[in-house]
Parts: sequence; structure tokens; C-alpha cells
Amino acid sequence: MSLRKLSPYLFVAPAVLIFAFTILVPIVMTFAFSFFDWNGYGEMSFTGIDNYTRAFGDKIYLSSYTHILIYIAVTVVVEVLVGLGLAGLITMGRKGSSLFRIALFTPVMLPMIVVSYLWRFVYNSDFGLINTVLRSVGLESWAQVWLGNPDTALLAICVVSGWVYAGFYMTIFYSGISRISKEIYESAFLDGANEWTIFFRIKIPMIRSLVDTAIMLCVLTGFQSFDLFYVMTNGGPYNATEIVPTYLVKVVFSHMSIGYGSALAVILTVVIAVIGLAAGKLKGKGNTLEY
Repeated sequence: MSLRKLSPYLFVAPAVLIFAFTILVPIVMTFAFSFFDWNGYGEMSFTGIDNYTRAFGDKIYLSSYTHILIYIAVTVVVEVLVGLGLAGLITMGRKGSSLFRIALFTPVMLPMIVVSYLWRFVYNSDFGLINTVLRSVGLESWAQVWLGNPDTALLAICVVSGWVYAGFYMTIFYSGISRISKEIYESAFLDGANEWTIFFRIKIPMIRSLVDTAIMLCVLTGFQSFDLFYVMTNGGPYNATEIVPTYLVKVVFSHMSIGYGSALAVILTVVIAVIGLAAGKLKGKGNTLEY
């Protein structure tokens, strides 16, 4: 083969090698490790599908998926729907909307580690902002250990996620609404429509694809919210906020069970892949029906 025919492969080779080394090899090795009992440095012992059988009998691991589903359901409301409502408000031509938009987007630019530690102080039971305000207005009975109560810990984390990402989705919806022709609005106003009618009957239907994408993004990123959960509660109290990523870290690095952790990672990958494929199929059917 001449150098001229070989040159395209030479240019592509570095990217392919990097992709293989950072993505493909870890995936293959994780799948292989899932069939062994290994602590990371000792002798490996082949166990077949025992790790997978153990996973489906692990109550903490199974409940972690329930926590993720609850987290996703709440964040779809406090992130996507709130972001959609905020986008509708700032596109109604109110004064100061630019400053309002910047203020809402600012939390997205902060590292999640910083946000998590900030809100840990806000939720602090002794000197936190929430309990301090409740005590100052005579509602001391409402003050509690927000991150230490199994009934409120998960909801408290969802609120933090909404505070961060509502502005992110607001920006996405704002950009979509801004592309709608003003002639459509003028025709609607001539027909007697008000701002809210235009929002629900024109703006939302015309950015439906963005809303669907935002919901899908919210669902998939819900499985990756490791840093927020790890810093704020690390799965506690009593595993009430345990999600799959935090449990994986404990299994691999605290319990030194590489094989079992690999099996949990494989199952999580399959779950995310199935959700992605199912969402793609549903979106495709929806577009077909709409057409």
C-alpha cells in the first residue's frame, strides 16, 4: 500500500488509539472483571454470574435505583418545568429580564462541589440559613436536620439540583423561543390572545423537541449525579440517598470488591442504554404520529 493511501489511516490512528485506550478497553475490562472475585491486588477467582446474582439480591443496590427514579421525577419538575416557566416569563418582554436571566444562569457556572458545600451550610441544623429563618419567624417546630432525616434528605438534594440547573434549561428554552417568528405573535395578539395563551398555545408547542430533549437529558444525567450526592450525604442517612454511583464507589474503594463493583457497573450501563433506546423509539413514534 502506498503512503498516499495509508496517510488517512495514519491521521485517524491517534484518535482511534486514544478512544480505544480511554473508552473501549475500560469497558471490555470491566465486563471481564465482573465474572471474577477480586480485591484489586490479590489473586483473581472466577465466579461466573455470581456477582450478577448477588446484585439482584442486594437490597441497597436495588433501592438505589428507586432513589434515582425519585430524584429524576422531582428534578424534571424543579429543573425542566421550572426552567420552561422561567423562559416563558423572560420572553414576555418584562423590564430587567436580561439581569434576571444572568442571575438564574449563574449557579450553572459554579462547580458542583462548591454548590454542594454551600448548600450543606444552608441546610445545617444549628446555624444553617433555613433553620435560622424558620426560628426567626416563630416556626421553630419546622426546623430539623434536613440532610440527616431520611424523610427529607433526598428532597433536599433535589432542591439543590433544581437551584443549579433550572437556569440551564431556562437558557435552552429561551434560545428556542427567541427563534420563533414575531409575526406569529402579532397574529395571535390580533386574534385576542394574551401572553399566557401565547405561551401555552404557541411557544411550548413550537419548542416541543427542545422540551423532549431536556427531559431526556435530565433522565440520563440523573444517573451521573455522583458529586452532588457524595458531598452532601454520601448515601446517608441510613442509605436513604444512596444512588448507584455512590454505592459503586463504596463497593470498589471501601469494600475492595472489584468484581462485584464491575458487575454493578455493567448492569447500570445496560439500564442506561435501554432507557436511551426506549426514549429514542418513543420519540420516533411521536414524530411519526405528529407528521
